[in-house]
Amino acid sequence: MKYITGKKVKMTQVFKDDKVIPVTVIAAEGLGNSETPEIKEGDKVKVSGTSKGRGFQGVVKRYGFHGGPKTHGQKNRLRAPGSIGSTAPQKVYPGRRMAGRMGGVKITVKNLRVVEINKEKQEILLQGAVPGNRKGKVKIYPKQ
Repeated sequence: MKYITGKKVKMTQVFKDDKVIPVTVIAAEGLGNSETPEIKEGDKVKVSGTSKGRGFQGVVKRYGFHGGPKTHGQKNRLRAPGSIGSTAPQKVYPGRRMAGRMGGVKITVKNLRVVEINKEKQEILLQGAVPGNRKGKVKIYPKQ
């Protein structure tokens, strides 16, 4: 499948028809070449990128666990995961949600609308949020 490669520049907003549209600016590489697929304003595209890495995080931030109560005899169990399984299998099953490294994985966001294409500046403006940090590489796939 053909795609357009680029770098995420920044997030900003544009004004069209008295509406504020939040956009992400992508510095595309080779826009308008014969090798790159053709996209136009108003098209829906799929964008893939690497999400921001957040380092080692606990279960409350990583998975949204609620943690334990503040009172009723609890001292330091506020953000703890709780039980991780029964005693009968005497092991922890694979896939158990625990604390660990968060982010830094490939994320694909579908149905982002192309607001504007500037071939002189080699820029594409997409409505909405694109995964990754600034200057991160992204791939833009046109809808088939």
